[in-house]
Amino acid sequence: MAFRFVHTADLHLDSPLRSLSLRDPDLADLIGDASRRALSAIVDLCIEEAVDALLIAGDLYDGEQTSMKTARFLAREMERLHQAGIRVFKIRGNHDALSRITAELTLPPNVHVFGGRAEMIRLRAGPLDVALHGVSFSRPQAPESLLPKFKPALPDSANVGLLHTSLAGAPGHDVYAPTSVPELLATNFSYWGLGHVHGRAEHGDAGGRVVMPGMPQGRDVNEGGPKSVTLVTIRDDRSVEIEERVTSLAEFSRVGVDLTGVEEWREAVERIGRALEQGRDAARSRFLVARLHLRGRTPLAFRLRRDTDLLLAEAAARAERVGQVFVEKLVLETEPPPSDATDAGPLLELGRLMREDVARSDGTRQAVRALAEKLRDELPAEARGFAGDSEAEFESFLDRLLVDASEDMLARLSHGSEETV
Repeated sequence: MAFRFVHTADLHLDSPLRSLSLRDPDLADLIGDASRRALSAIVDLCIEEAVDALLIAGDLYDGEQTSMKTARFLAREMERLHQAGIRVFKIRGNHDALSRITAELTLPPNVHVFGGRAEMIRLRAGPLDVALHGVSFSRPQAPESLLPKFKPALPDSANVGLLHTSLAGAPGHDVYAPTSVPELLATNFSYWGLGHVHGRAEHGDAGGRVVMPGMPQGRDVNEGGPKSVTLVTIRDDRSVEIEERVTSLAEFSRVGVDLTGVEEWREAVERIGRALEQGRDAARSRFLVARLHLRGRTPLAFRLRRDTDLLLAEAAARAERVGQVFVEKLVLETEPPPSDATDAGPLLELGRLMREDVARSDGTRQAVRALAEKLRDELPAEARGFAGDSEAEFESFLDRLLVDASEDMLARLSHGSEETV
């Protein structure tokens, strides 16, 4: 016999969608409901596999969540597991510590939430003794390692630990309960189920595994690719087998489109369509949400920039034709071919001046900064993410804005010169 469980983390139920809701309401509805659909898929998996338990390594909620609709949904899903005889063990992460639901929601008796002091719960799966260890965040911050709080591995048992941690640090994630993979493996636990970092990672071997499952559903292109949970089997000899199981309803992907040498608008649209078909074929989730990156030297460069709204409509129509595909955004990285430079004459020189002198001047940058800050500050909090979440990201946003503005102006001037020839 064996002890089998599903390990997940970072569902962030009903987390607000900042940019999608501004661009495409249908896409926002799909992704806005996807985290719930992912939880339902996880519960389905637990029941289909007849596992012993579901382990949730933090951030089930998303901050100051007050929706009782979410609470009722969660209670129903946990009740499904209760009726199937499947236990649930959960620790609180940094987002859960902020949530009102964390303190107010009454869950079925099969659900155990670990407290701020490390606990060890003993279970039995046939002849196998299991010691399940866990500790929750009691506050939103945890600058020190929580590993010293855990009890030592129980001898002659399969020891399983639940910990919400940034490990040694990860891009885009603040430091929480820092520790390292070697430190975790040195505890002689059979399995460490982690949470917090949204990308999947596996460490160790069959005698001891450390797994960061990633989130079961991405929310934007920076959380791209298929998302999953981990199905874990610990055998009587305490060897560990893990399986990745995809749970994401939709996956985000950056889809490149090479337009080098393309001279006709129709051909550009055809290439976009083929790229979307290839992206759909490669996707492992039901829906694909594509951010199209158009690249290469093409005589269409100025027109593509000038008529981006029309191109986006064409791309969306192709996505609909492919089926189960959304185009989240177009990113133009095309350039006119060198041959255009000799024909452009004054326009080319103007472009050089705008990029090298005007866009780089302190006065221009400060003026653009003031406008961007004013717009950002006047928008509601959930819509301010367009400018980034740090000073460095805001500076990068200003860089892109200045370049894009220069290119847009040149595109329109180029169009005007074409009409007067």
